[in-house]
Amino acid sequence: MMDIPVNQNIPADRFSHVPERIYGLVELAYNLWWSWHSSAAGLFKQLNRAEWKNCRQNPVKMLLEIPPRFLERAAEDPDYLRRYDLLFFRFRHDMDRRNSWFSENYPERMPLTIAYFSSEFGVHHSLPLYAGGLGILAGDHIKESSDLGVPMVAVGFLYAEGYAHQHLQADGWQKNVVEVFNRDSAPITRVMDENGKHLVVQVPIIEPPIYVAVWKVQVGKVPLILLDTHIDENLPENRSISHRLYEHDLEMRLRQELVLGIGGRKVLSVLGIEYSAMHLNEGHSAFALLERLRERVSSGMSFEEAKEQVRNTSIFTTHTPVPAGHDVFPFDLMDRYFRNYAPSLGIDWDTFLGFGRSAHAPEAGFNMAAFALRMTRHHNGVSAKHGEVARRMWQGLWPGTPVEQVPIDHITNGVHIPTWLNPWMEALFDKYLDPVYPTWREDYDNRLIWNLIDEIPDKELWDLHLWLKVKFFARIRERKRLKWAEFRNEPRNLVSEGLLLDANVLTIGFARRFAEYKRADLIFEDFERLESIVTDRWRPVQFVFAGKAHPVDDFGKEILRRIYKFAGLPDFAGRIAFVENYGEEVAHHLVQGVDIWLNNPVPLMEASGTSGMKAAINGVPNLSILDGWWVEGYNGRNGWAFEGHQPYGKNRMADANTIYDIIEKQVAPLYYTRSMDEVPLGWVKVMKESIKSCVWQYSARRMVKEYITRYYPSVCMYAGEPTTGVVQVCRP
Repeated sequence: MMDIPVNQNIPADRFSHVPERIYGLVELAYNLWWSWHSSAAGLFKQLNRAEWKNCRQNPVKMLLEIPPRFLERAAEDPDYLRRYDLLFFRFRHDMDRRNSWFSENYPERMPLTIAYFSSEFGVHHSLPLYAGGLGILAGDHIKESSDLGVPMVAVGFLYAEGYAHQHLQADGWQKNVVEVFNRDSAPITRVMDENGKHLVVQVPIIEPPIYVAVWKVQVGKVPLILLDTHIDENLPENRSISHRLYEHDLEMRLRQELVLGIGGRKVLSVLGIEYSAMHLNEGHSAFALLERLRERVSSGMSFEEAKEQVRNTSIFTTHTPVPAGHDVFPFDLMDRYFRNYAPSLGIDWDTFLGFGRSAHAPEAGFNMAAFALRMTRHHNGVSAKHGEVARRMWQGLWPGTPVEQVPIDHITNGVHIPTWLNPWMEALFDKYLDPVYPTWREDYDNRLIWNLIDEIPDKELWDLHLWLKVKFFARIRERKRLKWAEFRNEPRNLVSEGLLLDANVLTIGFARRFAEYKRADLIFEDFERLESIVTDRWRPVQFVFAGKAHPVDDFGKEILRRIYKFAGLPDFAGRIAFVENYGEEVAHHLVQGVDIWLNNPVPLMEASGTSGMKAAINGVPNLSILDGWWVEGYNGRNGWAFEGHQPYGKNRMADANTIYDIIEKQVAPLYYTRSMDEVPLGWVKVMKESIKSCVWQYSARRMVKEYITRYYPSVCMYAGEPTTGVVQVCRP
């Protein structure tokens, strides 16, 4: 097995200016572990706060560009060195796989057991390898796997241009801005072959040949392997396969998915990485199952036996609640790329295509989700409600099976608490939880711990929330200052983008992808009533929007443009704003800095929705339609909920009126009812209930433990063998 050591191939000559006494900073910069440990990030920030900000919290870029005098000063400062030594003691301890929950509970396992495939990974904004929620979820999954010590390797794409950045023109129209990813100043390293050259692997069978160069990002204990087609070995038309996420062109999407799946599996084979199970995060990487089949058949196994082994060692998680959301490739396109692949499986062409036929549209093409469901043993939705929707949607794949018995389970998503909990909120929890339960950071999926939140004085929690709110608004103004300096926007655009927001006003946040079903513009159904709400003399309300439309979704762009235009109208007194270029960095400030989180999609079209979880753990209550995770999360005391209507059309006004009523009659009165020291005691009670009910239940720790206890131990067992409850290594 080819060893992939932590932080392999760091270009040492580029960091010769870093003093030996603190050279560990270079290793730490190339391990994203620092990104969810505030004390680790603090080591870089203390070198030079302004430079840390200018480099957008990218420690590799900072170490490359910072003048040596700042590093030399730190290497001679006793206080800095004391913090440095303590931090590295913790870092070394955490990187030792023997010191983990998994090693204690599952002692018999190989170093890398679960192969986790995803088309996108949102680990940190210095690595623009994600488009939205699916990628952030994947990033949270592998971070939590590192924290728990789950033996895992992750596989994805190295996108040269990532997902489009958003620039709003003067009229509010979204302009898609391409920024080429600078690998030389990012926490990413090349994987080298035995000859010391950058490892290049050919994707099997596919003609003309496609090659991938292999890169690695270290995410705590978990190596994230990334595939790159922008290399000289490829034909010009194949070099662009890994340029951008979610290409609109179907043929390019197909080529991306065959490279990710078949190429990704081949890369693991070349690296000699053994694993017990393959976990597919959505259907984009499902072709990896084909390569596992082909390897077994080529070694002499029958197709049926190979299929059973692959099925019994594979997991498929779907995030899409509507049939149109899954990739479907026309049969003639499949013929172009897979006609020579089918014989290597020992099956005919019709049988091959049959694995991807959807029961509700069998002639539409090769459906990646249908294929993944047929070729995996375990399949799950990402909330209880989504599990119900998925069972109805895919019932046709199990003819004659009652819908309630369709074998699609659910594991509700969760968020990585150390990433999304504000460090100052974390410090407040330390102050009041540590004396009673010092190990709360390790056991935060324990429900009982969170009753201790009631120990926090109401005023202390409220004052911290106000400070985070002020900090968020200051960040918005700073972004606008920089944009003004670059683009010289009209003054009205500065109003539209949040310059007049008031930290004393009840602030409602809405941040999502601007797809039609998300209904971002729902609150604008009744202009007069909305105006009366936001300009109320005694109980004013303001709204902050953020999110991107897909680069080719002009309808979504039009919704965004309308909201941007509304935000600049004097009628709304500067109390509606749009924050540009929403991403992981902006999300941190937004979910921690607003007062309430709004979600109003068309019912049954929200699979889970993790942004509301991120707000909830920071004491920001949700106001949401009862869909996705909120069906499970709402308890009547931790926020507000309403049923909502289907479909589009006239029912929009009914849902808008419901939101207006809740804000006017429940939310605003509670928020503005204050004690003599200006603390809204009733509101703080809801904030505390939000934290108490959501941190443990919607943490990635609970989620990953569910995958481990329910799926991972059993998928490594061949058909007919008993499940021991211990993860065992099976043939990859």
